[in-house]
Amino acid sequence: MATTADMRSGLIIKVDGNLYSVVEFGQNKTARAAAKVWAKLKGVDNSRTIEVTWNSGEVIFPVRVEKKPFQYLYKDDTGYNFMDNETFEQIAVQENLIDAPQFLKDGQEVSVLINGETEQPMGVELPDKIVLLVTYSEPGVKGDTATRTLKPATVETGATVNVPLFVNEGELIRVNTKTGDYVERVKE
Repeated sequence: MATTADMRSGLIIKVDGNLYSVVEFGQNKTARAAAKVWAKLKGVDNSRTIEVTWNSGEVIFPVRVEKKPFQYLYKDDTGYNFMDNETFEQIAVQENLIDAPQFLKDGQEVSVLINGETEQPMGVELPDKIVLLVTYSEPGVKGDTATRTLKPATVETGATVNVPLFVNEGELIRVNTKTGDYVERVKE
């Protein structure tokens, strides 16, 4: 059994029969009352966000989660299809369970979170930063490196990323998948 002392960001717990991921948590201490632990939770099997408060030391119910390496294959009517790198078994995952589906490209390595009890996929995490090819961008002008002005550029996955003016079509860029922001230009 786990208690509120074991609370941490990213922990997946069961509340009222639903699975939630801990986004943020903290403690409220007052002089007269017992300490309370609060947490902002995001639904794993639904898209709800809730806040829950417990008395300090109260029992919580964490879910055992395994993180396995998978490879992205393709998208079809059943969802996004991934292959286990060890067993070559394929699974289909719905779009709402994927962190940043707009940045998925064929053959990309991802981490799939598997529920230890039911063996069902609970989410897909892309690497924090990935390298993508710019397929379309307005041409840059030599000397456009002084200002922090951004322009839209389309990358190989079809997503649009705001890049500095000096980035041109055909170049490789590194993108932060959590925020969707341009990080740097990559030399081949």
